[in-house]
Amino acid sequence: MKQIAQSPAIQSKFQKRTLTTWAILMYAFLYLPIFTLIVFSFNNSRSGVVWKGFTLDWYRKLLSDASIAIALENSLIIAVVTTVISTVIGTMAALAMHKYRFRWKIVWNGIVYMPVIIPEIVVGVSLLSFFALLKIGLGLTTITIAHIAFCVSYVIIVVQARLHGFDRRMEEASMDLGANRYKTFFYVTLPIIAPGIISAALLCFTLSIDDFVITFFTQGPNSTTLPVKIYSMVKFGVTPVVNAISTLFLVVTTAAVILITRLEKGG
Repeated sequence: MKQIAQSPAIQSKFQKRTLTTWAILMYAFLYLPIFTLIVFSFNNSRSGVVWKGFTLDWYRKLLSDASIAIALENSLIIAVVTTVISTVIGTMAALAMHKYRFRWKIVWNGIVYMPVIIPEIVVGVSLLSFFALLKIGLGLTTITIAHIAFCVSYVIIVVQARLHGFDRRMEEASMDLGANRYKTFFYVTLPIIAPGIISAALLCFTLSIDDFVITFFTQGPNSTTLPVKIYSMVKFGVTPVVNAISTLFLVVTTAAVILITRLEKGG
């Protein structure tokens, strides 16, 4: 009887250990290559395969490379413009879709998710065809337009999620106390949904600054972004400079994700 009573506990402990081991293996599979990349970005070896000591020379070389600086500047310009425009358009669209009832609303909600569901390569090719049809020259402008078209859906989705918990009675109370629609929006609605808007903006910035596929199809002369620059460098082999760039990208992306998570939890 004692053995029978203990068997469920033993079985539960075995399952727990199995799941823990499996989780460790999966996390190692996902993050060990990233950890290796970070470590070898400080490797004092040109090959980047054998560890020969700690150095910061690759980061110094990275900062002194003019072509990388131009690519970084292009990426930042595109990301900032994309973030601002996408956040404004997406927030307005989310508010309209949440507050008002109109014909084919369900269809429009489905259309919002299309850029998220469709593979990026399809979006890139379709935008390239669109720009070619209108005879628009490729460059920073076309990349920015493409990123805005891609990021607006993410803003709408994130802001809509925030609006689902919004109490409309607060707006009604504000207007009953004499505030007009504009004051109600800026002093009541906007502060409440601000965490969702900031999260959406950070998500847009992250998606834009590290996008490669859509950028590759919509770029033109003298409009190389940092992800495309990294791709062109990798063609000649993975060097510690590439590892250093990737590490910096990882730091920026991780910081943005942490901010988004904290804002969503805090909101």
